[in-house]
Amino acid sequence: MRWGVDGVLGALVVVVGVGLVAAGVLWRGRAVRPFAASRARAAEHRAYTRALLRAADQVIAAARRSAGDGEPAVVTVDAVERLVRERYGYAEVERRHAAAALRRRYERGRCAVDCVTDAYG
Repeated sequence: MRWGVDGVLGALVVVVGVGLVAAGVLWRGRAVRPFAASRARAAEHRAYTRALLRAADQVIAAARRSAGDGEPAVVTVDAVERLVRERYGYAEVERRHAAAALRRRYERGRCAVDCVTDAYG
């Protein structure tokens, strides 16, 4: 029996197909589970931190807009916590995390000139 080019290619396709089916049977269900729980936790922590920092920026901006001429903008940790719960959907927000994010943005944005906050207390 002589194998032609078509026969060799056909056999190759069959072998590759059988290999893919075997791999699918062995690795069934792994695509829906995270590959590493530690990476999933780290990604969730980064998203939580990013939400806190964004909320702190938004609270500072809103306080500056609402402050009158010559009045300091009042920025509170409670406002950051409330915004993270309402806008970003986190049910549990630790006050110390919100305060740390507010302090970080307060110092970065040079808010000491025109803002007051309770994040340091």
